[in-house]
Amino acid sequence: MDSFEWNKIAGAVLGTLIFVFIVKIGAEMFYHAEEPEKPGYVVEGVVEEGPGAATGPVAETPPDWGTVLASADVAAGKAVSSRCLQCHTFEKGGANKIGPNIYGVVEHQKAMHDGYAYSAALRNKGGTWTYDELFAFLRSPGAFIPGTKMSFAGIRNQQDRINLIAFLRQNADTPAPIPAPKPAEAAPAEDGAAPAEGAKPAEGAAAPAGAAPAGPEGGATGKSGTH
Repeated sequence: MDSFEWNKIAGAVLGTLIFVFIVKIGAEMFYHAEEPEKPGYVVEGVVEEGPGAATGPVAETPPDWGTVLASADVAAGKAVSSRCLQCHTFEKGGANKIGPNIYGVVEHQKAMHDGYAYSAALRNKGGTWTYDELFAFLRSPGAFIPGTKMSFAGIRNQQDRINLIAFLRQNADTPAPIPAPKPAEAAPAEDGAAPAEGAKPAEGAAAPAGAAPAGPEGGATGKSGTH
């Protein structure tokens, strides 16, 4: 094959590349896709990037552990813990990895492993890993302890966190005690309803008919009673 044929082949290839490049530029000009204001979904367990990464989550009320732990799904919590296996071990005496071994972590002292280099932020936090603190930390480690080395975006689903904490509680020699359920809050009295026995009437309210006037400390005036 002589040089003229090679020149024709090279020219054809070069022309094709130029044509593809022109088509690509034209397509980008006519079919430009705008970025959405908000992502369609959030992938949990991935480090968040961008200007909003340092923004803390909205405050939430911790659950009633005396109630939710009794009905938590420990097996589901163990499945959730698989997200943590890249950085942590869960078995007793397990090695530290990127993160420390977390066997028996519930109600245990923070920064409990002498052989692991914890961040100063976590060491200075102090105290124990209570149910409430684990619940908040697992939602957003960086927001709960600014400066922590744990670059995990967190678990937003509350039930997933409850199940995970139930699994972590059982993953110990002696599981931490379950708190007593919180007492139910009394429903507000309806208008016109009689106050509960022993309740003081609202300030400025009229005393019931026939009742003695109140004394300085709320007791009835008069000479009867203890002295």
